Amino acid sequence: MAKTVMLKHPQTGILKKGFYGYSWTTLFFSGFPAIFRGDIFMGLAVILLTMITGWLFPIIWGFFYNKRYTLGLLEQGYEFFDDNTKVLEAKEKLSIAVQ
Repeated sequence: MAKTVMLKHPQTGILKKGFYGYSWTTLFFSGFPAIFRGDIFMGLAVILLTMITGWLFPIIWGFFYNKRYTLGLLEQGYEFFDDNTKVLEAKEKLSIAVQ
């Protein structure tokens, strides 16, 4: 089951949810979770690959999508904005060095 961790952009103050763990929504709804998160290109690519491979691609992609999405937010400048326990668990699952 995917878990959430809050992220905040330091300049804009925008809060977003980051996710880690298996993406069951990607498994069941293909690329639509990505589209709803604003990741339109990735969502359309997943839908196309789902049509080509049947449901094989979403089964595999579900293991990677949440991590990819959350790391993308961190690369855009978002920072963890949650309690320390959640942040430490998220960093461990996302393979981010704990300082």
